[in-house]
Amino acid sequence: MRMNKKFDNILDNRWWQEIAVVSFSFTIYTLKNDWMLFSSATSILMGIFFYCVLYLHAQFNRFFLLPVLFKTRRPLTYIFLTLFGVFLFSLVLYEMTRMDVFSNCRLYQNSHQRSYVYQLASVLGTLVCILSPIIVFKFYRIHKKQTDETLLFNQMQLNSLKGQLNPHFLFNTFNTLYGISLEFPERTPDLIMKVSQLMRYQLESNNKQCVSLEEELEFINSYVQLEKERVGYRCEITYDCKIDNENAYKVSPMLLIAFIENAFKHGTCAIEKCFVRIIVTVESGLLHLHVVNSIPKKKTDVVSTKIGLKNTIERLNLIYGKDYKLDIQDDKNTYIVDLKVQLKKFV
Repeated sequence: MRMNKKFDNILDNRWWQEIAVVSFSFTIYTLKNDWMLFSSATSILMGIFFYCVLYLHAQFNRFFLLPVLFKTRRPLTYIFLTLFGVFLFSLVLYEMTRMDVFSNCRLYQNSHQRSYVYQLASVLGTLVCILSPIIVFKFYRIHKKQTDETLLFNQMQLNSLKGQLNPHFLFNTFNTLYGISLEFPERTPDLIMKVSQLMRYQLESNNKQCVSLEEELEFINSYVQLEKERVGYRCEITYDCKIDNENAYKVSPMLLIAFIENAFKHGTCAIEKCFVRIIVTVESGLLHLHVVNSIPKKKTDVVSTKIGLKNTIERLNLIYGKDYKLDIQDDKNTYIVDLKVQLKKFV
């Protein structure tokens, strides 16, 4: 992880990027001109001077001509100006090789190296060697900036959704506690303790992006037990959980509770016999949540804002994108939620 971070820092640093571009293009330039045959300091200095001319031409194209392509979006104008610059700089180099100063060094001694075509190829080849990595680094920075902005925006959205979901959960939980206290006041102290445990988990996990699957399932189990205290005497409640390795996986906190809350809220709103069935399985990291609740024929009016369900679906979209499958079926007798999510492992 540290090595990857250091490597990313190097890629993000423009000075290191520039050094990499110069090193790459200068290496190609020296190999092309057989520097290993140079026997004097004069030859080396003249070779560096020639490279500086080529580098200057590439920088001129980079800062004055490339904006014509990227900002004004005129590719034909850019191509024309680039070709004109290549012809002009190659002419300058050609005239320089004809100067007397080159008679005392071994640079450009071969006849083909002193030709205009050779200088034209040198200017064009060096331009490609310098501009190519520069453009790659430019698009890398643009892509990274867009990715960072997207991640930041998604995190802000998730925090906003959590802020809406938590009060929604508190509202439903206290309604449950209130209903139990009216019918069974002697149970109230124990139930307050259970509710406090739920609230503690909610507060502790609020600032976490992920929690262990075991913690999340304990939270769900506590909530189901609370609902059993409230409506277990008149409602068939089934909660079955089969996990291949609980401690190996992580999940976003309070991601599943909205589907379970919804089942109890709408599936137990009548005095007649009703049921809520919750099945959670995890095999090879694939979480499968299956929730079924009855729909009473004569049900009391239930105030529902659907905030919890809506926010949970938005969180699934933000966190998992297309890597999850949610199927909701609503007929006259039952309401079925079938969710499949590929969980990530703790590193």
